[in-house]
This record gives sequence, C-alpha cells and structure tokens, in this order.
Amino acid sequence: MTQLRGGMLLASPWTPRLTAGAGSPGARLVETLARDIADGSLPPGARLPAHRPLAWQLGIGLGTVTKAYAQLERRGLVRSVRGRGMFVAGVSQMTSRMVDLSINVPPQALSDRLLASCLGDLARRLDADSFGTYAAPAGRLEHRALLARWLAKTGVPAAPERLLICNGAQHALAIALAITCGPDTELLTEALSYPGAIALARRRGLRLTGLAIDDEGLVPRALEQALHQEAAAGRRAVLYVTPTLHNPTTATMGEARRREIANLCRAHDAVIVEDDIHAALAEPGTIPIASLAPERTLHVSGLSKVLSPGLRIGTLLVPEAWLEPALAELAATCTTAPLLSCLVMERWLTDGTAASVTRSIREEAGRRVALARELLPPGTATRSGGGFHLWLPMAPGRAKNLPARAAASGILLPPPEAFLADFQAPSWGVRLSLGGPRIDALADALASLRALLLDIGGGARI
Repeated sequence: MTQLRGGMLLASPWTPRLTAGAGSPGARLVETLARDIADGSLPPGARLPAHRPLAWQLGIGLGTVTKAYAQLERRGLVRSVRGRGMFVAGVSQMTSRMVDLSINVPPQALSDRLLASCLGDLARRLDADSFGTYAAPAGRLEHRALLARWLAKTGVPAAPERLLICNGAQHALAIALAITCGPDTELLTEALSYPGAIALARRRGLRLTGLAIDDEGLVPRALEQALHQEAAAGRRAVLYVTPTLHNPTTATMGEARRREIANLCRAHDAVIVEDDIHAALAEPGTIPIASLAPERTLHVSGLSKVLSPGLRIGTLLVPEAWLEPALAELAATCTTAPLLSCLVMERWLTDGTAASVTRSIREEAGRRVALARELLPPGTATRSGGGFHLWLPMAPGRAKNLPARAAASGILLPPPEAFLADFQAPSWGVRLSLGGPRIDALADALASLRALLLDIGGGARI
C-alpha cells in the first residue's frame, strides 16, 4: 500500500504513456492504465499520478485526465481516497465492477412494483393443496393452451396437446436433440451457432457438421450438399437451425430461404429442430419454419429472452410422431416446470403484461443498438431485426485477442470459439450482448471497445 514518508506521499510507480492507436487521448489513457492493472504492472494499492502532472507529461487536457480516472473508477479498477489521490482497487472490487457483455440477457423491462403486485396476487390466490399437487409432466392443459395462443401470434401453428412446457428453452432443446439424434445421426447446423446447442451435441457425442452461412443465415446450397452426403453414407440427418435473429450473427432469413430449407429437408426426409427463442422480437409477418414443414419440425421457444430470464418457461412443439418419445424424455429429465413460474406466466399472458414487456424490451433493445452504432467504429457491427445483441465480424486472430484486451478494460466478452460448430469456419467474430448492463455502464464499455477496435483493426469490418 502507498504510505506517507516524512509527510509526503510516495510517487506513483506508473510511467505515464498512451497506447498507440486512433482513439481519443482519454480512451487511450484508460486502456493503458486498465491493461497495466490487469497484468499486475500496477498492483492493488498502487498510487496513480496526480491529475495535473499527468496531463502535463502526456500533453493532454486536465479534463481528459479527470474523465479517464472517473471512467476507471466506475469500472471498479481504481478508488479515490479523499485528500490522498487515486489508487488501484483491490481484486474483489475490480471483478464486481466488470461490465458483462458476454451473456445474452434482455434489457430489464419489469418494475419492482409490477413484480410485487403479481406475486402478491398469486399469494392470495394460491392455496396449499394446489401448491402441493404434481402437474402432468407437460404442464397443465390450460397453460399449454395459453402458450399455444402466444406462439400463434408469431405464426406458429401450435396445438396445445402437442406443446410441452419445459424448464426453459435449453431444456426444450435438450429434449429435442435427445429424441431425434440417435447413434447414426449427423447433426447439421450453421458454421457459427448457439453455444448451448454445440455443448449439448458434444456432450452427447453427436457428430456435428457446421454449414456455410451468409448475411441471411444458413446457405441452402450448403445444406443440400450435406443432405446428399448423409444420404450416400446411409446416415440420418437432423438440422438444428435458428432462422430468426440468429445467435450469434443476428441474421434473419427471408421467407423464400425458409421455404427452400423446408423443401430440402422434406425431400431428404430430414428432421428440423427450429430454435425460435427470439420470435416475439421478430419483424411482423416473419414465418417460422414450423409452419412450412410442421410434420418434421420440432419447434423450440421460451419466455426468458422476451419477458425475463427469471421466468424459466420453455416450450417444445412436436409433430404427432414425436409426441410419445418427447413426453417420455420430459418425464425422465425434469418432470414439470415449477408451478409458480407457470402461474406468473398465466397472469402475464392474460392481463396484457407479456405483450407490454416484450414491446418495452424491443424498444430498449433498439435504443441500445443505436447507442452502439453511434459509439463503435462505422461498419464494425452487424445487426438484423429487433434483438439485443450485435455481431462483430473479424479475422480469427483478432477475434481471439479482443476478449482478453477487453477484460483488461473491465469488459467481459464471450470467447469466439464458443460459437464454432466448425472450427475451420472462415467467418469468425465476437458477439456483444447489450441487454444486461445499466445504460451508463454500457456507454462507457462501448467507448472503450471503440478504442480497442480502432487499435486492432482500423475501424471497418475488421
């Protein structure tokens, strides 16, 4: 720790300098200090230079130094001690103040008052006998009917008797893959895909083939070639696809491509697992593949991305031929979704709360994306539709480097390898999830990312 010696403060151990790059002097000062704190060059307790001497040494304005120090303090990397100066914070303070852009959560659209009112009403309505009774594994029929009507608004022809309520969409996806993918199955998906699906496939020991993608998602020609190869090898093919607000690239397929993919799978008797978790955020009129090939499509959706992550309600709509194995897998894995979650869902779907919250999430997502467009270098990010994540396409080396450098600046990003269904995929990048942080923290993080992106890639389509 810094100590007083003869009534004088010890000098800072840091050698003032700015990183090279095209960012502003303030942004480069923040990055330099953040990196030195992260690698231990400036250990916890080390004193930072005083504002005026640092501004003079670097040839920048006093206000620039003040703003840079304030940004570092908001991230929890440094702390101000009244009358003594600015010091590197302890490790626990740093980690608690990281801005997390790695988890794809929606913007918070629920108020404490709304949640308290809902839970209070349920407390008055719920009795011990109802709470202490097991429901059918697929959920109560009235709840399944409510969810079927909710899905129908997004174009999904959901019959309640074929709709299973699961413990979140990940659980629904696990059931879908478990019942459709046997030992002779090849699981086809986009070359860049949802990490949860990739992890499930690899945990089950499935053969996984990543297929070419473009700005509209899965390329039909690549799918056709793969289906021919699987047929020639005598293997059954299952396609896992996210046609709406693809994770991670945000691509959304047009209707013609959806029809082409549905027709290809029908011609080759391939099963489709459609991940439609963002359907309620899609543009009006978006047609799900489940409506184009209902006889072979298992449709996965849920409420965590469009209402709240705390509402662990997933749905799995299955064709009649898959209903019995799906029910058996559901009963064997998690029995039934929690009653309280189902009752919250029931209230929100019937009193208009769900529609209002989804609308608010979409509006706030648009605001955050607009902020990112303003703060990030032009042409850096891609985004389609009404979601709350962005995709930064870049070369593999830069994609691997960015999360480590961002962490040094107090920003958590997901590792790019997590999205690779095909490790030889030519298209790499980094996903930015904009929904979680407070808007002021997000703005600071995006400003820092701008400096990093300009430094490692020059600005556009790195």
